[in-house]
Amino acid sequence: MMTFFIVLAAAAQAYLLGSVDTGILVSKYLYHDDVRNHGSGAAGMTNMLRTFGKKAAALTAAGDVLKGVAAVCIGRWLFGFLPADAAVSPYLGVYLTAILAVVGHTKPIYFGFKGGKGVLVAGGAILAIQPILLPVLTVVFLLCLVPTGMVSLGSIAMAASYPMLTLIYGLLKGFAADDLIVCVVGAAIMGGMVIWMHRANIQRIREGKEYRFGSKHKQ
Repeated sequence: MMTFFIVLAAAAQAYLLGSVDTGILVSKYLYHDDVRNHGSGAAGMTNMLRTFGKKAAALTAAGDVLKGVAAVCIGRWLFGFLPADAAVSPYLGVYLTAILAVVGHTKPIYFGFKGGKGVLVAGGAILAIQPILLPVLTVVFLLCLVPTGMVSLGSIAMAASYPMLTLIYGLLKGFAADDLIVCVVGAAIMGGMVIWMHRANIQRIREGKEYRFGSKHKQ
């Protein structure tokens, strides 16, 4: 019973924390507007940059990353109270909370279940789980962004690469089979969620209509 309540508490705090959507709050209280009414309709850093500028984008990015880090750290702390005989992988807590933080960001309970796409929240979670992977993921992002100017393509490529990098990292570190499965499945779910949230971008990329960084956005 104690295990159940700890898992439930970890999941709940991650979702509720993830639902504190930085982009919506910044646009509402600093600009008296709702970023979701502009551009792509998402409450993420890219749309904040296009709509309100660099300051708004920086504040949004910082808030989204920090809540991803916080959700995972709190989840890890809560899972530390599990009974010794719980037979639960220590990685279950961090990936469970990472996933629920992304869900909260994309479907925030406080804002009508319409939020952002979860890239920076996932990045914050990865920073708390496996910071060593972030430089590699950043290179993947830049390799897609620089030649195309498409932030969405870089985000999709990072999301697709994350499960593979997690598998390689786990094998190199000699993770136990159960832990490796939890990590790879958790990474695949996180990556899949981010890709799913970019499905409209994928369609626009195919049609050659996707926004390119630095270009004029057509309303």
